[in-house]
Amino acid sequence: MILPAHLSAQKTFSFWQVSLLFLLLIGWFLWLLNVGVEAAMAFAFFCTLLKLALCIYGICLVTLSITGGGREVHVARSDLATLDRKTLPLYTILIPLYKEAELLPRLTSRLTALDYPIDKLEVILLLEADDAKTIVAVEKVPLPPHFHVLIVPAGYPKTKPRACNMGLVHARGQFLVIYDAEDQPDPDQLMKALIAFQRSNEQVICVQSRLNFYNPRQNLLTRLFTLEYSHWFDLILPALSAIDAPIPLGGTSNHFRTSALKAIGGWDAFNVAEDCDLGIRLFTAGYRAIIVNSTTWEEANSQLGNWIRQRSRWIKGYLQTYIVHMRNPSALFRNLGWRNFLGFQLIVGGTPLVLFLAPILWLLMLASRTTQLEAFEQIVAWRLPEYIHSFELISLVFSIFTCFYFGLCGALVRGNYDLAKYVLLTPLYGALQSVAAWKGCFQLLTKPHHWEKTTHGLFPLTLVRQATSCQWSNFRQRQ
Repeated sequence: MILPAHLSAQKTFSFWQVSLLFLLLIGWFLWLLNVGVEAAMAFAFFCTLLKLALCIYGICLVTLSITGGGREVHVARSDLATLDRKTLPLYTILIPLYKEAELLPRLTSRLTALDYPIDKLEVILLLEADDAKTIVAVEKVPLPPHFHVLIVPAGYPKTKPRACNMGLVHARGQFLVIYDAEDQPDPDQLMKALIAFQRSNEQVICVQSRLNFYNPRQNLLTRLFTLEYSHWFDLILPALSAIDAPIPLGGTSNHFRTSALKAIGGWDAFNVAEDCDLGIRLFTAGYRAIIVNSTTWEEANSQLGNWIRQRSRWIKGYLQTYIVHMRNPSALFRNLGWRNFLGFQLIVGGTPLVLFLAPILWLLMLASRTTQLEAFEQIVAWRLPEYIHSFELISLVFSIFTCFYFGLCGALVRGNYDLAKYVLLTPLYGALQSVAAWKGCFQLLTKPHHWEKTTHGLFPLTLVRQATSCQWSNFRQRQ
């Protein structure tokens, strides 16, 4: 499936975007040469305002969820009995695999554990043609009859969304879901998604399950990653749903009406955050996504280099999504409305920009504190009389408070009380995200469609089932 050029990230920037960026950079550079510190401080002031706006918006969303204002479709266990198992629709499950041969035994056992009639299931394993090891491994594993293998022919770009589009073409199910190789969805997730669709109108074409980790306590990095994931999927996304805003989808466990997904062109094969892009695109097409109270358990990255590769890809993909949808700002404004347009600027565009600019802002703030140049002092006194240093201090304290608030709410919403103390390290975690942002921005210019592979299977397989049961027990006690 091929998207129209204006909706695809195949070409990164449009001509007018390149021209505007060039003019802004040249204009600011000339200003810097003429007035020096004044231009630098104006830039720092802009960065600070953007960061404060993003913090305030995030706090409002999180507060909305923790006060009961977040929206998700709640499906009780008793509701599952209302489904007639004899008339259930055919459900397609897409599993993109690349260099993950060692995960096959665990993958097949998890999928066969799903509470859904196997004669109503179609599982398509998407294998890349050059991944000989995984292909051989699949040939050696006795697959259930409802499992099918689809070899994705070599081509460009080699990305997960390209493979998923291949699977979408062959999908026969009325509904479709994507799972990653390491995923462990709740057994009743397909049933819950169906009920969520039944309770919604035809405008809803996507049901997003919550995502969380089965190895939150493996090391310090997985603890901080878990706090972030819980804050995002349990608090931010339900709040976005409540205010009828576009939902940047997760890369897995999105359930679709297959016909509607095909109608909007599937995924953008050139976007490395195809999930975020699809969430925005389906909204602008007049459709909606909702959240359901089901969790898919994933493996949190426990190695820093692996985490940086994954996070830089996400940030690069968010930037791709922002650039694509901002090719026609007036049309985007009309489709989203002014409130969601501003939210798009903050979440999709502002988040990676703030992470990228954070080190520069810190350097400028440090310079404003340490320089002894008389000219600098005069400029600051003229530009922002007695308020400049107070503003810097307030913004710094507020951003740190926001990190603590997000982390604490993330710990509480999942019942991970022992992780609450690690919120003190969330500013350091934010610094790691800035490192990833710089890498992602560099790759946006040098190799925008390169998909950096995330290595899975770093958590001992023997501990996965026990860890998942423990996480699920903690979460259910909070419901």
